[in-house]
Amino acid sequence: MDKKEVLHIIKQGENECIEFKTSFGKEVIESIVAFSNTHGGKILIGVKDNGSIVGVSITKETIRNWLNEIKQNTIPQVIPYADLVVIDNKNIIVIDVIEYPIKPVSYKDRYYKRVLNSNHLMSLTEVANEHLRTINSSWDYYPDPNHNIKHISITKVKEYISEYESWNDTKVEYLPLEFLNKQEIIRDGKLTFGAYLLFAKDLCIVSDLQIGRFKSPTKIIDSLNLDTDIFTTLNEIITFIKKHLMVEFIITGEPQRIERYDYPLEAIREIVINMLIHRDYRDSSGSIIKIYDDRIEFFNPGGLYGGLTIDELLKFNYKPKARNKMLAKAFKLIGKVEKYGSGIKRIFSICKNYGIIPPDIKVTDTDFEVILYKEKLNDTDNDTDNDTDNRIDRILELIKKNNKISTKQLSILCNISQITIKRDIAKLKKQNKIKRIGNEKTGHWKIIKNE
Repeated sequence: MDKKEVLHIIKQGENECIEFKTSFGKEVIESIVAFSNTHGGKILIGVKDNGSIVGVSITKETIRNWLNEIKQNTIPQVIPYADLVVIDNKNIIVIDVIEYPIKPVSYKDRYYKRVLNSNHLMSLTEVANEHLRTINSSWDYYPDPNHNIKHISITKVKEYISEYESWNDTKVEYLPLEFLNKQEIIRDGKLTFGAYLLFAKDLCIVSDLQIGRFKSPTKIIDSLNLDTDIFTTLNEIITFIKKHLMVEFIITGEPQRIERYDYPLEAIREIVINMLIHRDYRDSSGSIIKIYDDRIEFFNPGGLYGGLTIDELLKFNYKPKARNKMLAKAFKLIGKVEKYGSGIKRIFSICKNYGIIPPDIKVTDTDFEVILYKEKLNDTDNDTDNDTDNRIDRILELIKKNNKISTKQLSILCNISQITIKRDIAKLKKQNKIKRIGNEKTGHWKIIKNE
């Protein structure tokens, strides 16, 4: 590294990958460990926090001794690259640290990570997660010391295999336990945490979930406690929520009427599946769902995983990382997960297409909450020309199927306000594509064909 590069780094100031130190000591080794556990970085020894160069006194053996001290006090051993750069007759030692392939690295049994421009002591959970990521595994793949094969239901495994066969259009020739071994859901004949969650025979003590219908924050009119396998939990949750939703029956002219709930069931299902897959089951607190008159709150133990930030999540700009890889794989194998990492984007898209406002997402280090609202979008302020054209084509299609369809029915089926529907109808009339025969209540629509 030359003088020009060092001056450029100093000008940038300290950040997630750059640290200044006036001398070598334990804080330097802590920074080396933090960089090793994050994305790597550089430490400039002989520079103050404000960027002023003070230099450092060294001998021929100084850098070698520093590197030996770093090596002896880090597990796994870290040997960074060190370079001497002289600026205005002052020595600056640049220690270049790469992201270590085997994590986490410790200094005197303490683990650090880099957050912005400082080092943070990692919690036991963060240490465990970092280790699992490094070996490309997750908690649910580990053997469950408290349960064995007799604690899972072979009937539930057979039902899962049937779903697998149907979704993948194949025939499974293995016996149930052999199939689980092939999929690594059980490993070397031992029950994993994930297998217990997926196929628990009776009570599943780690999957507890509470769901309630609230008239106010303190008044509950119906509730359900679930502590069973997560596939059963999924079905029970959807059944309970549907029981407490308003539903409209829409006559479209087709033989079968359409049911429209005040919330999109597809979004609810996506949220619940994400809860079950991404929950931190090592946390003693349970998942909670609260249904109010105007919203549904979904609370889950386990914050964002793998260094993902809320900004990246809401911009849908991230690589998918699963806290529980086995559970994610098990759901995907039977088609209950469309694509890894696409859940949040799908939920927002479903809500928009359904005509309700976007959900809220609240995140802490330990919790994740989604709030789904009943409130409808006001209008089409964000409509593109393509959105409008597609909706008008849809209106014409619906009128062809049922020439007595009302603007309210069109509003519901197009997931848009009646004001916008009336505006689109006026546009179609002006373009001489439709006209109204008779009055609003007893009349009907006529499609005008171009001669």
